[in-house]
Amino acid sequence: MKKIATLAILALSSFVYSQESAMEQDYADIEKKVIDWRRHFHQNPELSNREFKTAEKIEKHLKSLGMEVQTKVAHTGVVGLLKGDLPGKVVALRADIDALPVTERNDLPYKSTVTSEFLGEKTGVMHACGHDTHTAILMGVAEVLSKNKDKIKGSVKFIFQPAEEGAPPGEEGGALLMVKQGVLKSPDVDAIFGLHINSQTPVGEIRYKSGGIMAATQRFIIKVKGKQSHGSQPWSGIDPILISAKIIDGLQTIISRESNLTNEAAVITVGKIKSGVRFNIIPESAEMIGTIRTLDYGMKEHINKRMAEMVADIAKAYGGSATIDIEDATDITFNDHALVKQMLPTMQYIAGAENVKLQKAVTGGEDFSYFQREVPGFYFFLGGMTPGSTESFPHHTPDFKIDDSGLLLGVKTLTQMSLDYLNK
Repeated sequence: MKKIATLAILALSSFVYSQESAMEQDYADIEKKVIDWRRHFHQNPELSNREFKTAEKIEKHLKSLGMEVQTKVAHTGVVGLLKGDLPGKVVALRADIDALPVTERNDLPYKSTVTSEFLGEKTGVMHACGHDTHTAILMGVAEVLSKNKDKIKGSVKFIFQPAEEGAPPGEEGGALLMVKQGVLKSPDVDAIFGLHINSQTPVGEIRYKSGGIMAATQRFIIKVKGKQSHGSQPWSGIDPILISAKIIDGLQTIISRESNLTNEAAVITVGKIKSGVRFNIIPESAEMIGTIRTLDYGMKEHINKRMAEMVADIAKAYGGSATIDIEDATDITFNDHALVKQMLPTMQYIAGAENVKLQKAVTGGEDFSYFQREVPGFYFFLGGMTPGSTESFPHHTPDFKIDDSGLLLGVKTLTQMSLDYLNK
């Protein structure tokens, strides 16, 4: 297998080398711009469906490259179309552009001091998941490819997507809304690529997985109804807090005793429980909110079915009643097997075979999955941790940091993947 992979890389090398060497100056010219763009976006973050100034900057850049540009797609999304000099297929590249309601704690000179309101509360706003790097990288790819239209057989569609972190309550948004509005049509996209920076993967490395790489995410709400009574006389009521505890305990057996975890990972987490008003009153009701993460469609179906059965049956067994409502948030981020096999030699050539590493699936979620439901897609992770660093901070935290020296590899990889997909 290793010999076959090596031969594939060598066979591709002569084709790639002639193109890449001709673009080395373009890459050298773009790196500082990409870093400057990233730092600008980091210092000026905007929450989901509110990325107005971010979208304006992206739009201005794409128009300066002579592209056909659509704006206000899924509220604040921007889509650019670059047509090559020769006819052919259409490849899409996607970057998410929204930030999070997190107050930054770093000492960076481009630290975010932006504040906003989220769910009725004042909060800091921060690119605590690296979407600023994704946006800057894709702007860099757009500029490099626009200078090399003679090498493009087909077209490249640049999708700058808002609200990956989720639209505000009562609003639609993100990849699902973009798909509904036809972002993968006119012209029809044949394949889509995307990347995610990772603060715990060293700069220079790429990590990938064929098949499910990120989990389907679901949100559930369980409402338990009991009978209110005085806390000193529990026998005269039905305790919804006790029932809730039994339900939480029962749900975990679906994972520990019913799910084949040697197949794929799965998670049920209750993240919030609300009930009662006073220490000596057994309340009438309780509410629980949580998340489900699955990487296999069969497991997802089984877990959803068993949760519905168990919630109702446990509540009934203790004299109460309960309902559960499960909502999809993202689908499984599923990398098309044939597309991964086709593009892996390109990634190995650009990054070095020793730096392209197979990884296990993660239980985080990504709405890039909605694009992959429509067309074959390949989503991978790009290293953003300073090499040799002994400390890295997780995504979605106030201390999250990315080493800018890793961004150029993202530009090179997406650029060459696009060219190789269209030209082969």
